[in-house]
Amino acid sequence: MFTGIITAQGEVRTITHAGDSQDLRVTIGTPPEFLAAQGGTAIGASIACSGCCLTATALGPDWFAVDVSGESVSRTTLGGWAPGTRINLERALRLGDELGGHMVSGHVDGLGEITAITPEQGSLRIGVRVPAPLHRYIAAKGSVAIDGISLTVNEVAGQDFGVNIIPHTAEHTTLGLRRPGDAVHIEIDMLARYVARLSET
Repeated sequence: MFTGIITAQGEVRTITHAGDSQDLRVTIGTPPEFLAAQGGTAIGASIACSGCCLTATALGPDWFAVDVSGESVSRTTLGGWAPGTRINLERALRLGDELGGHMVSGHVDGLGEITAITPEQGSLRIGVRVPAPLHRYIAAKGSVAIDGISLTVNEVAGQDFGVNIIPHTAEHTTLGLRRPGDAVHIEIDMLARYVARLSET
């Protein structure tokens, strides 16, 4: 489990394919303090990489490697990553940690598209369009994770919704690098998922 509070940005260093399959091994460079936090990182640790929960399979002082299945590649933007791609990083939540965002599982529900980015009184208003199956789970003043970042929904209109990000978020996450037309990972609020499921019974 994660909170959607990004603690570092990483950069893809290498990508290798596993034979003829779509499986990938990705090496991600990080600030050394990110891996050293909370008593250090062990092989097998879960790390949210732009909202995707991935397992560290190899480690160095300022890098870690993850193996990505073809299934994950087909359902996320990971297949478009290349050396130099910047990604949001968050370590898994530990009992007793501050829950500063909302409960995030690291399981991407689908891809959204940035439709607009507009300056607004020092912050940025970002418009996002999601696939039809997901829009019913997004509500004004509810929570959503975009590329692993916990955000509050401002407004909803059909398959479109808007969020605001403050300068700190733009500077310390990859949202500050996004442009209209970019694809982003969407994870809906798990409470919304269960409420919707209960309403079907």
